[in-house]
Amino acid sequence: MNQYETVFILTPVLSDEQMKETVAKFKKILTDKGAEIVNEETWGLKKLAYAIEKKSSGFYCMFEFKAEPEVINTLEVAFRRDEKVIRFMTVKLDKYAIQYAEKRRNKLSKKEEA
Repeated sequence: MNQYETVFILTPVLSDEQMKETVAKFKKILTDKGAEIVNEETWGLKKLAYAIEKKSSGFYCMFEFKAEPEVINTLEVAFRRDEKVIRFMTVKLDKYAIQYAEKRRNKLSKKEEA
């Protein structure tokens, strides 16, 4: 199993409930294919660096997960078919990126506790 990180941007016209449903749908796709979700973050509505599909903002979401390589194709096909997704990117993490992600998670959890 490899460790991956995927970030996707959802269209800003969604309600908060629709956004959560869409994120849950992609999470279910991963878990149904046997992926283990390590971390999930919703960064909220952010301004885009440049307009995508005439939209200047979007809901950013990030999954960090362990999965077999075949799962990535299934996930990315689902991203392409869903009109709510305006951009996505999946990256395979090497050992240094995994260490950095763990440090980042620990730092975030300490901030939330304070």
